[in-house]
Amino acid sequence: MLESALRTLGVYRLYEGRLQKQVEGDRVPGHIGIILDGNRRWAFNQGVAEGIGHEEGANRAEELLDWCHELKIRTVTLYVLSTENLDRTPDELRELFALIEARLSRLLSDGRIDRYHVRVKAIGQMGLLPQSVRDLLSAIEEKTKDYEEHYLNIAVAYGGRAEITDMVRSVAQAVRDGKLDPQQITEQTVAERLYTSYLPNQEPDLIIRTSGEERMSGFLLWQGAYSELVFVDVFWPSFRKIDLMRAILTYQRRTRRHGR
Repeated sequence: MLESALRTLGVYRLYEGRLQKQVEGDRVPGHIGIILDGNRRWAFNQGVAEGIGHEEGANRAEELLDWCHELKIRTVTLYVLSTENLDRTPDELRELFALIEARLSRLLSDGRIDRYHVRVKAIGQMGLLPQSVRDLLSAIEEKTKDYEEHYLNIAVAYGGRAEITDMVRSVAQAVRDGKLDPQQITEQTVAERLYTSYLPNQEPDLIIRTSGEERMSGFLLWQGAYSELVFVDVFWPSFRKIDLMRAILTYQRRTRRHGR
């Protein structure tokens, strides 16, 4: 049994190494977005509590930092919690927020953030989150605000329609205050008012969704207009580095035309 497991592990490592060479030999996406889907269904299939699914999903998200650094991906946006997710039962939300708080505390002291010079920022409607979560997010953002080598965006209490609505309010306010002529509104005007406006590259080159579902669910609706989409038939807690690299290989084999 042990010999078989070691042999399987050896084959996996060889395959992983070969994939990595293929990925690094071509254009690597500068910005990827990932919709972390399938924690609860993974737990159901494993016959364990939903909380364990969320816990394992959080473990994969932490591993992802190393994978992206190794593959030289500069910007990552993770869809962690949507505004629609906030309609779940009070018990599940308490568990989710406790997990998010615990992992944010770990992130705050995670040496990789300083070692890789990662600027971390939350995007979403922060007012919908518990104060303790907001305080941790603010502390992480303050700690990393001067880093410019890598970017980690945590989409939490996020909805693409809400983001666009906030942008419209901002534009309308500027017009009402006489600071903006409606005839001068451009795509750049919009981009400057999105949650991701601080990024050097707001638009993901690649968006990955796990769990086999093939929809965006409100994720980066403006920014992802011309992103390449890859849907992976694996629940997020089971996502591996080779799944990430396969998605990147799919991206690399496509010809990006941006509507042209």
